[in-house]
Amino acid sequence: MNEVVEQMDILFLTLDTLRFDVADKLFHTDQTPNFKHYFPEGWEKCHAPGSFTFASHQAFFAGFLPTPAYPGRHTRLFAANFAGSETTSSQTLIFETPDIVSGFRQKGFKTVCIGGVGFFNKKTALGNVLPALFEESYWTEKYGVTEKLSTTYQFEKAIEIIHSTQKQPLFLFINVSALHQPNWFYADSPNENKEDTIETHEAALKYVDSQMPLLLSALKLKRDTFCIICSDHGTAYGEDGFFGHRLGHPTVWEVPMATFILKK
Repeated sequence: MNEVVEQMDILFLTLDTLRFDVADKLFHTDQTPNFKHYFPEGWEKCHAPGSFTFASHQAFFAGFLPTPAYPGRHTRLFAANFAGSETTSSQTLIFETPDIVSGFRQKGFKTVCIGGVGFFNKKTALGNVLPALFEESYWTEKYGVTEKLSTTYQFEKAIEIIHSTQKQPLFLFINVSALHQPNWFYADSPNENKEDTIETHEAALKYVDSQMPLLLSALKLKRDTFCIICSDHGTAYGEDGFFGHRLGHPTVWEVPMATFILKK
């Protein structure tokens, strides 16, 4: 990663609330062709560092990305310097800052956040905590969970930012809100009760996949980009009697992650 940041931009895309089993199923049934195009080896099954958005993103921005879901000490890509860490090595980019966002800014990157769910909406003191880490942060109702075309609007804003930073390294973070409840409106025939289901969760992911070329095509025009795409947590739809997240169930803790280099 020390070599990567000297020559590439960074895209960090969190697909908020996406379950691993849903991502994996749609990938292997060819229902998310754009994800398959960019990382044909598929999603890696990981464990989330937190069971809801705020906890996981606080961990992400300290350098604790989802951990591969098999035993062992897994070397991290990035880290804020911390005594006694057992998951850093010569391959890890270590920042002498309290978080990786300010670390990238210290290295000359423009750091930009395009928010999605409520923890990024800047409407309250709590909603400002995560966006405040970035040099620039953006949120409107169009990026939020109630907007059916939220990903389209988020990516259009991202393209605007990419075009305006052609001469500066870019650390671009986007919190995609489409998977988060409510997602009932992504169904071909929404139910009368406006109920979220595993099927509408799947439909939301297919929508996000359809928008990926919009973003990645713009990045390819700038320079090579190291891409990190992952979920922050999953959510339960009645499995073992559980609903939602911020709880300790496999549907919440098991998340997908992929990294790849997007060549110019």
